[in-house]
Amino acid sequence: MTEDTKKDEIIETIDFDEEDTDGSAPEKYPVMPLRNTVLFPQQIIPIYIGREQSLKLIEDLPEGHKMLVVVAQKDGSIEVPTENDLYTKGTLAVIMKVFDMPDNSKSAIVQGIARVNVKEYLTTGPYFKAIVERIEDVVDESLQAGALVTNLRQVYHHLIEVVPYLTDEQAGVLSNIQDPARVADRAISMMNIPNQEKQEILEELDIKQRLEKATVIVNREIQRTELGEKIQSEVQDEISKTQREYYLREQLKAIRKELGEDEQSLDQKDLEEKVKEAGMSTEAEKVAMKELERLGRIPPQSPEFTVARTYIDWLTDLPWSKTTDDNNDLKNAGSILDEDHYGLEKTKERILEYLAVRNLKAHQDGDGKLKGPILCLAGPPGTGKTSIGRSIARAMGREFVRMSLGGVRDEAEIRGHRRTYIGALPGRIIQGLKKAGTNNPIFMMDEIDKLGMDFRGDPSSALLEVLDPEQNHAFNDHYLEVDFDLSSVMFIATANRADQIPGPLRDRMEILDFTGYIDDEKINIAKNFLVPKQIKENGLDERQIVFEDDGLLELMHSFTREAGVRNLEREIANVARKRAREVVEAMSPSGEKGKAKSKAKAKTDDKPVRITAEKVLEYLGPERHHSEVAERASGPGIVVGLAWTAAGGDILFIEASRMPGNGQLHLTGQLGDVMKESVKAAWSYVRAHAEDLKIDPTFYKAWDVHVHVPAGAIPKDGPSAGVGMLTAIASLLTGKRVRDGVGMTGEITLRGNVLPIGGVKEKLTAAHRAGLKHIILPTENKRDLVDVPAKVMDDLKITFVKQMEDVLKVALEKKQSTPPATGPEKNGEKEKTPEVQTSEEVFSADS
Repeated sequence: MTEDTKKDEIIETIDFDEEDTDGSAPEKYPVMPLRNTVLFPQQIIPIYIGREQSLKLIEDLPEGHKMLVVVAQKDGSIEVPTENDLYTKGTLAVIMKVFDMPDNSKSAIVQGIARVNVKEYLTTGPYFKAIVERIEDVVDESLQAGALVTNLRQVYHHLIEVVPYLTDEQAGVLSNIQDPARVADRAISMMNIPNQEKQEILEELDIKQRLEKATVIVNREIQRTELGEKIQSEVQDEISKTQREYYLREQLKAIRKELGEDEQSLDQKDLEEKVKEAGMSTEAEKVAMKELERLGRIPPQSPEFTVARTYIDWLTDLPWSKTTDDNNDLKNAGSILDEDHYGLEKTKERILEYLAVRNLKAHQDGDGKLKGPILCLAGPPGTGKTSIGRSIARAMGREFVRMSLGGVRDEAEIRGHRRTYIGALPGRIIQGLKKAGTNNPIFMMDEIDKLGMDFRGDPSSALLEVLDPEQNHAFNDHYLEVDFDLSSVMFIATANRADQIPGPLRDRMEILDFTGYIDDEKINIAKNFLVPKQIKENGLDERQIVFEDDGLLELMHSFTREAGVRNLEREIANVARKRAREVVEAMSPSGEKGKAKSKAKAKTDDKPVRITAEKVLEYLGPERHHSEVAERASGPGIVVGLAWTAAGGDILFIEASRMPGNGQLHLTGQLGDVMKESVKAAWSYVRAHAEDLKIDPTFYKAWDVHVHVPAGAIPKDGPSAGVGMLTAIASLLTGKRVRDGVGMTGEITLRGNVLPIGGVKEKLTAAHRAGLKHIILPTENKRDLVDVPAKVMDDLKITFVKQMEDVLKVALEKKQSTPPATGPEKNGEKEKTPEVQTSEEVFSADS
């Protein structure tokens, strides 16, 4: 058993032999004063030790039996007692265990050993030390002593019955003690009596006298308790029924006054005025007045009172007729939108169109009331979908409310809870309108494509009523149970992927696509918005840091790879923080360069650090991303395709390799079923047109072909990579490289037709961002170039094709880099024609 384990054992009474209790000679012990406690021999009590003298005494006690003398103070209120403030008789005690308390004090368990008489105090600091002499009891073994013990036990049992702080267990303890001296000590120690009476018992050495005094004290406590109970009973009986009723009525009146029941009628008048001033619909005002009438009949202490009062408060606080006036100045609205956001022309155009129509309606009808449009801004993260909502509100002079729908799974979040539930509240639509304070705010529903659905309902279905202009003029919240007109609210939803929004909900919204930004747009956004914002947020000014165009381009190409500008802003902030540290170190006279840095402060302020491409690498370290087009497209069988993702467009590498075999086709890279079928269609086309491609028609008997799409951990699917797959296989087998800077996209058929695809704007933007110069597109996608930024169109050469023959003529170089694939040598035997490997046999390179 370890030492720590021993400390946790239950403390037991220490038995001392006759040698320990021999009081024939004086002894020297430290003395601890006790404020409101008297310790008797053989008694175990806890004591709190908080005075400095007592704490020092405990620390100085030797290991082993920690012996000391405890003496009661005559006046427990004295903080620093002197010799005259202590009784002359006390108890020799042993400290059984000491506990450290959180407030740096201590608590100790002590056991009394014997009565002592303090002969002389030797020292008073830092604590008392005294010469003491143990004193023995005067033993009386007569029958009278035995009778006194029996009598004391009987009266003590009676005391236990009348006082609440004593229990039957304590009576049992007293019955088990045989020593008459200990019976008196034990009985008195358990009673709540003054210390002076306990000290009298401690100082009494004659056992017979001690028993008699203890019996007197117990009888006195019994009489005092019974007398108190008798007086209380008599007082209660003297109160007559009339007096009691008067007392209770006065109490009831005081309680009602405290609860404000006297003001109930006045409060109801105030609520009635609020209902009339709220401008509610006729139906809502009728319901509110009925609920107000019901409120007057409900006692204020009833739970129903709070429910009804809260309901009326919600009705009166809603902006039934409060409307903000729109800013109808189109030029001013347009300038505000341009001031906050660069680009996003379609969104800005749609807002200005709405204001223009509203102006015309105002001239025609006088009120200009127009149903708010339901817009959905769909695009990759970081393209400004959420922030433009605030700009629209500022441009139109309306309040702005934002509600995040990501992860919302409960229909009650939209429509509210019925009032039958405890703690019911309206839905977030009504809560947002109350927060806005007007009935025509800009209401943004963020991340609408991330709505969930579970056993609590389908929030997307609940939104059908909200986002339908033909229905939302009478939106009914489950909590209010009256119609509220949402037709003046302009709802703007945002989504990363519009295809993930449920069809009926998507059909109710006007989708505005947000595509990724090109380099020129990012530089403009960075210069006009991101850089000034981060310079200010990092405590700098334009005299200390200037971002050059090549520095921003380096941040975009080498440290971010995104359609938006969120990570670009993060990296600009990273550079600004490093510059801020240089400025602070230059201002401080301490450090490695000491005074030299302080002298350079003025120079640092006068000449700002220009963030060039070299400076970016110095601040941020090596590049995180690098262009893979030139590196990967270096041999036959490698094609750069174009893909659409939720984060915008991206380039897609397709690699084909051949090896000796028997015509098997291997596919890896986590390809989806549609993409696998595209590869098989390309393989069949190449085999069917081998002679046209100047390939030995029996090549498949001697070679296996492996098609891989890198980034194997990312699932890929879709038909638009068909052109790239066929070109990669044809390039591999003909030995001709794909021309540098060429990217392609399009779906193919077995006959070699090139079919149109989607996401042209995103794909061309990604190609431009990746540095491609020549793009091959299906002819039918020519109409989609209207939405492509002019800068992208100017920098890219686009070739439209209808057949795969056209693709191969444009994409492949004329000269061969490697020998073409050939068939096996003829040896006179009939060779077996191997079958193409099925999709079930395809293996996957899973990372």
